Amino acid sequence: MESESQVDQLEQALLSQAQSLAREELRNAVVASSRIRSEAAARLKLLEERETLAAKSDAERLVRRRTQTEETRLSGDLDRLRWTLSETILSRVKEALGALTQDPEHYFPVLSGFLAEAARELPPGPLVAEVNGSDLDRLRPLWPEWLRQTVPDRQVELATHGLPSVGGIRIRTADNRVRLDQTFEARLTRLEEDLARSAMEQLFAGRPNIDQLIQL
Repeated sequence: MESESQVDQLEQALLSQAQSLAREELRNAVVASSRIRSEAAARLKLLEERETLAAKSDAERLVRRRTQTEETRLSGDLDRLRWTLSETILSRVKEALGALTQDPEHYFPVLSGFLAEAARELPPGPLVAEVNGSDLDRLRPLWPEWLRQTVPDRQVELATHGLPSVGGIRIRTADNRVRLDQTFEARLTRLEEDLARSAMEQLFAGRPNIDQLIQL
C-alpha cells in the first residue's frame, strides 16, 4: 500500500510539474505570438509605406514624363506654327516689295533714302550705285537730277550689279573696297528675324504696314 501511495504521489508531482511547464510554455507562446504579430504588423506597415512611396514616385515619374512629352510636342507645334506664320508673312512682304518696285512714286524715294544713308556711312570719294537691269533703265534718264536732290556733294556712278534682284540698291566705293548692300534680298536676309517679328506684330494688330517693314 505504501508503495502505491508513493507512486501516486510521484504521479501527482509529475503531473503538477507538467502542468506548470505547460502553463509556462503557454505564457511564452502567448508572448511570442504577440511579438510575432506586432513585428508582422510593423513589417506590413513598412511594406505598405514603401509600396505607397514607390507608387507615388512612379506616379510622379509618369506625370513628369507625360508632361515633358506634352511640352515637347507643344513646343514642336508652336515652332512649326511660328515658322509657317513667318514664312507666310515674309512671302507676303516679298510680294509687296515687288509691287512697290512697280510704283516709282513710292519706290524711288526709298532708293533715295538708301543712297543718302550710304553716302553718310561710306568713306569719302566716288561711289558706284548698282541696281538691277530694270531699275537701271528707269533711273538713267533721271540720274543727274536725282543725284542733285539726294547726294549733291558726292560723285555717284550708276551701274547694274547683274544679279537677280527684285529691287533695292547696292552702293560701293569706286575702288570696291567698301560696299553697302541695300537690295531687298540682302535686307531681308540680314533682318529676317526682326522682319518676321514685326510682320507678326503688324498682322495681329491689323493689316501689315509694308512701309514700316521696309524701314527695318
